[in-house]
Amino acid sequence: MVGIAATGAAEIARRPGRGTLRSALVRWVFIALSLGFLAAVLLAPLAAVFATALGQGIGAYLDSFKDPDTGSAIRLTLLTAVIVVPLNTIFGISAAWAIAKFEFRGKTFLITLIDLPFAVSPIISGLVYVLLFGAQGWFGIWLQEHNIDVIFALPGIVLATLFVTFPYVARELIPLMEQLGNDEEEAAITLGASGLMTFVRVTLPKIRWGLIYGVILCNARAMGEFGAVSVVSGHIRGLTTTMPLHIEILYNEYAFVGAFAVASLLTLLAVVTLIVKSVIEWQASRTTGH
Repeated sequence: MVGIAATGAAEIARRPGRGTLRSALVRWVFIALSLGFLAAVLLAPLAAVFATALGQGIGAYLDSFKDPDTGSAIRLTLLTAVIVVPLNTIFGISAAWAIAKFEFRGKTFLITLIDLPFAVSPIISGLVYVLLFGAQGWFGIWLQEHNIDVIFALPGIVLATLFVTFPYVARELIPLMEQLGNDEEEAAITLGASGLMTFVRVTLPKIRWGLIYGVILCNARAMGEFGAVSVVSGHIRGLTTTMPLHIEILYNEYAFVGAFAVASLLTLLAVVTLIVKSVIEWQASRTTGH
């Protein structure tokens, strides 16, 4: 592996034009353009979020989180993520295992269904749940007769978030499992290992970095989802507003410090997610030797 890497590096070093003034200028121009684009599109808005949130001092910033509605929005967001992420993790592992390890009729259709949330607008997915579980929906009358609230309640928010986030773990694991193949699993089963033991002792260690990466992406999307949740939540302040919805409410009320304070919290969660993602990629590259 080291010899191949050294050969590749030597080939790059011998390429025509390598090390000339023109190549250096072109390289630095592209680096400057990339950094300038990132600064304008990413860093400047992030700086504006924190500058506005802290514009009236750290005291006003911290007081924003004492609002009961803000606390409720934070708790609802975390609760939704706690419910959705494990369910999507179980689904993602099961779907990836079935698709990568077995051949069956309808396999292509299953893959298409997994990709569906990437193609459908989140707002449309929210409307679908309203048509199913709303007061005038297919199951609306039955739900009302049994005093079960789905739309404008926690179950609807969980279902909408579940729909828009379920591809992330599966889509991360499917190509990884297909690349790894079945040889080691078949050997373990031949030696007498059960299916569960084979998964825990053979498959899981090989997919753990991809699994963690998919879980992180799923969690980030679950906490930041707006469109689908906005449709099914009803915007009941203090009850069904997640952090993104609460930010919109505060902003529309010109409570800019509170809105940007909550936005800064979401931003910090996103930054932490990116840091964890980078650490996992670095650790995975060290483990695989690439």
